[in-house]
Amino acid sequence: MGEQKSLTIKGNMATALGAKLCRPNVVPAYPITPSTLFPEKMSEFIADGELDASMINVESEHSAMSACIGASATGARVVTASASQGVALMHEMLFIASGMRLPIVMAVGNRALSAPINIWCDHQDTIASRDSGWLQFYAENNQEGLDLMINAFRIAEDDRVLLPVMVGIDAFVLTHTIEGVDVPAQEDVDNFLPTYDPKQGTLNPKEPATFGSFAPPEFYQEFKQAQTQAIEDSRSVIDEVFDDYAERFGRQYNKVSTFECDDADIILLTMGSMSGTAREAVRKMRKDGKKVGLAKLTVFRPFPMPELKDILGDAKGVAVIERNISPGFGGAVFAELGATFVNEKDRPIMKNFITGLGGRDIFIENFEEMYQKTKDAVEASKVEEPVEWINMNEEVTR
Repeated sequence: MGEQKSLTIKGNMATALGAKLCRPNVVPAYPITPSTLFPEKMSEFIADGELDASMINVESEHSAMSACIGASATGARVVTASASQGVALMHEMLFIASGMRLPIVMAVGNRALSAPINIWCDHQDTIASRDSGWLQFYAENNQEGLDLMINAFRIAEDDRVLLPVMVGIDAFVLTHTIEGVDVPAQEDVDNFLPTYDPKQGTLNPKEPATFGSFAPPEFYQEFKQAQTQAIEDSRSVIDEVFDDYAERFGRQYNKVSTFECDDADIILLTMGSMSGTAREAVRKMRKDGKKVGLAKLTVFRPFPMPELKDILGDAKGVAVIERNISPGFGGAVFAELGATFVNEKDRPIMKNFITGLGGRDIFIENFEEMYQKTKDAVEASKVEEPVEWINMNEEVTR
């Protein structure tokens, strides 16, 4: 086994290095803040001879994903990056990429959607794409960003899956923040990730075939069922790949990871970079004698229902803390967690907290407040406000 290299780098550089180690053949991209450094670094790797790949410069994010689809359909290993309005502009093509069962990997610098214009972090861009048929992973730090990119290619290209994957890293909190990262040796990634060999056929003028063809009502539903089944099948594949990665590289990933949950009455459920601050808040509250734990979602699609039932089922209350909002309802994770427990006789009381939108900081005291509000609901045996907004600017609100 080769020696891992320790670097101190930005999150965008971490995802770019992860992608480079996977030896993609084609990199279509259109730059958008805060993910611009990804295509910049990929173009440098290609220009410097470190990566044998084709860089395709396009006129928009819609065109970038269109180029990804065309290249992947020929059997190429394909990677790109985007964020916010760019992901939104791709929206039509995201469905086509998944419907055609193309294992494209995309690094997303999770950023708020306009209006008003905002370039900072929240998860609205990828959450708005949750029904497009892409698997979705969310990194807590730069190390996870690099590792999840490598895992994403192997999961996406597995014959039991053949679906595209988004890897989200929080805008600026990770994309532009420098952290220590251990980078695997190229030969070890080569052993972990085999050469992409599409067995479903490819676009080839010597062997004509039809891809993404017209499907009348007699056939369309069966295609969608097969696509959905592939997402279900990805559950076991994700576990297999995460375990193999841990054995080879020493870093274990899980769909949901836990901290101090075994005896916790109240569990905080988080996703992305806020999880680090939440972990410190749990440590502080534990010292104060509070029975609180943390569950962190790494995989949002497929939604890890079995794991969440197991982790949260014995808790008295769950604080679902989200950097997204589904207007007219609440947070997306809250909705899906509610569906997870809908048929369970014994289930925890759940409260939903919307915070950190548009890059607003989330502090330890905010987690303490959310813990207390959830504990109060548990003690009262009722939830008067299922959805609450935390750390609001009262001057602006007035």
